[in-house]
Amino acid sequence: MGIIDSQSVKTSENGGPRGYDAGKKIKGRKRHIATDTLNHVVAAVVHPVDVQDCDGAPLEAARIRSLFPWLRHLIGDGGYAGEKLRAALAELGRWMIEIVKRSDRAEGFAVLAKRWIAERSFAWLGRCRRLTRDVEATISSSHAWLMIAHIRRVLQKNQSNHFLIQALRFRHPTAAD
Repeated sequence: MGIIDSQSVKTSENGGPRGYDAGKKIKGRKRHIATDTLNHVVAAVVHPVDVQDCDGAPLEAARIRSLFPWLRHLIGDGGYAGEKLRAALAELGRWMIEIVKRSDRAEGFAVLAKRWIAERSFAWLGRCRRLTRDVEATISSSHAWLMIAHIRRVLQKNQSNHFLIQALRFRHPTAAD
């Protein structure tokens, strides 16, 4: 199962492909990520921000299929709903996409089942200073920095777990020793 989401980020004036998102009023690029349930980035795609979610998701699905051929269940928000995306995914093979929508009765912030996993991944990636604003001249380098930030986060997580395990194994000397 993969959880997909997108994030629009502003770009600097240094060139490279970018677009304009009229809904968010942002000139920049859009990052699509697919995560597993443990918050590991399975696939990522970067493109100009004027590409809608339902048009960017097939690019991500094609990347997922090449890396993880057994993964066929995706969970996304309302931006991924519609027949256009279902038809594009049908051309790539057998896919099941589950749309998690916010309740009409919900007021303010509401945690949506499984969707918070991708949102948390974006929050963790946002801690990397290099990703707060897209300053890269090419989309490939922007994608590379996204993956580097994820690898760095995974290594830090594993390192903190290693120190925790070492601390638990440490025995304080006693008078009997």
